[in-house]
Amino acid sequence: MFRRKKKEEAVAATPESQAPVEESLMAPVEEAAATTPVPDETPAVEGVSTTESVSSTTEAEATSDASPITKGRGHRVQKVGTVSSDKMQKTVVVRVDRLVLHPKYRRYVRRTSRFMAHDDLGATTGDRVRIVETRPLSAKKRWRVVEIVQKAAK
Repeated sequence: MFRRKKKEEAVAATPESQAPVEESLMAPVEEAAATTPVPDETPAVEGVSTTESVSSTTEAEATSDASPITKGRGHRVQKVGTVSSDKMQKTVVVRVDRLVLHPKYRRYVRRTSRFMAHDDLGATTGDRVRIVETRPLSAKKRWRVVEIVQKAAK
């Protein structure tokens, strides 16, 4: 019914079909290369050899790409909420409100989540704070207070 192609037929068929395509694609590239002048040497800085200037630029690029702050850490979720309790030492309870569309009534309903966060900044009840994900600090603490966005009105 169906006949499989032999390896020689498959190998012989592929270069013939691809050869015209490659030539048509290569012609504009060759023309563009011929019209644009390419400098043979990079300009050297006075008193510094060409090899030294190239190595210094590659070192600068390598250090800028791999910053020690973000190396190995993914995107950490940040949330903004209101401090609802500060009765513990170096721990606050942050209430984060979000609006969710009700599936039946098509109205927005406020949903509240409570997070226990480590607080070195001294946030008090009523402050708006930004919290960020972190490693588990205790049985319930997985968040850390990064900044106090707005102090509570007294």
